[in-house]
Amino acid sequence: MIEFITEIQKKLIKTNKVSVLSGKNILLGITAGIAAYKTAHLVRLFIKAGANVQVVMTPASKDFVTPLTLSTLSKNPVHSTFFDKEDENEEWNNHVDLGLWADYMIVAPTTANTISKMANGTCDNLLLAVYLSAKCKVYFAPAMDLDMYKHQTTKKNIEKLIGFGNVMIPPEVGELASGLVGEGRMAEPENIISFMEKDIMASLPLRNKKIMITAGPTYEAIDPVRFIGNHSSGKMGFELANTAAELGAEVTLISGPSCEKLQNNSIKRVDIVSAEDMYNAANSLYNDVDIAILAAAVADYKPAIVQAKKIKKEEQQLTIELTQTKDILASLGKVKNNQFLVGFALETDNELENAKSKLRRKNLDMIILNSLNDKGAGFKSATNKITIIDAKEQVKEFELKTKKEVAADILNEIIKKINA
Repeated sequence: MIEFITEIQKKLIKTNKVSVLSGKNILLGITAGIAAYKTAHLVRLFIKAGANVQVVMTPASKDFVTPLTLSTLSKNPVHSTFFDKEDENEEWNNHVDLGLWADYMIVAPTTANTISKMANGTCDNLLLAVYLSAKCKVYFAPAMDLDMYKHQTTKKNIEKLIGFGNVMIPPEVGELASGLVGEGRMAEPENIISFMEKDIMASLPLRNKKIMITAGPTYEAIDPVRFIGNHSSGKMGFELANTAAELGAEVTLISGPSCEKLQNNSIKRVDIVSAEDMYNAANSLYNDVDIAILAAAVADYKPAIVQAKKIKKEEQQLTIELTQTKDILASLGKVKNNQFLVGFALETDNELENAKSKLRRKNLDMIILNSLNDKGAGFKSATNKITIIDAKEQVKEFELKTKKEVAADILNEIIKKINA
């Protein structure tokens, strides 16, 4: 076992730390403060973190940093007005669409003037219209001179913005544009990124949780050429892994042969071939996880004898003796301590009864029932239709959805249970 654990560790993909901003849509609002020159670097850092960036500028902010610079770095057009009066073919910049596009919005630098307008609902430019339309979390990074920042009206406006649910990225102490030294400098771009990452991570429901997920088929060798397998693509398990990582979990995916690709580079992947491989991998990693979701379609039987050479086509009939594979789910259920253990049941008849029996026999906390009788569910499909049964045998049915949506449903139900 020690030797196998070493091999498992070798198979884990080693990657650099992946930002929680990766794949997210970031809307950067820029106002007319001298600190606007730093936003070129800020855009670069967002892009480096893997985010998609669009920029909205107030008209006056273009005196401090050019739209050309920001559009080049963000690889998107920069918006500053509702439309270009000099171009009769110019399309309307829809503030509602921009607000809905964003996963997170940040206004940096945020001048005293813009803070006042945001706090009091003034809407006299595109940036403010987008802010009032945004449905996402909004961050703001004040930038102004010391006396302006400490003025009572500014303090009250900041308090109002925070009271609305906006998040302030505190200004830093240093030399200001006036030559004074004090509080009021916009946070450095690196610190803005770090602040947002920590704030977002703190709100993710699976932060600090370790999750092991199995996916795909197993191949059971008959000879060096042939094998026994099934039609599983692994898509459901891969979607679970990607979604769990997005929710803040530290994910290890044990995958049989699959063409599916992971979308989140933070996920550690262990590639296996046979049921025996998956059994060893799952049991070696199980003690170190909080949640285990076994979505793989593991072979129940394997050839009793694996031929050393390719079997020749000589006889009209060929009989292959099969023997049971080790039951991975049952083995984990026997040694379960504080882990939340989830299994899958793919059934063709007596679906609920069979799934509930499996739930009890294997000491599971939850089982996900698939029926091959449901159109659009099962192997090699982009969709799935599930029924979730918990440890109390309470049943919750879901409509046909994409497997990504199904993954979110499953993880949401797990989160409810572990937080109950």
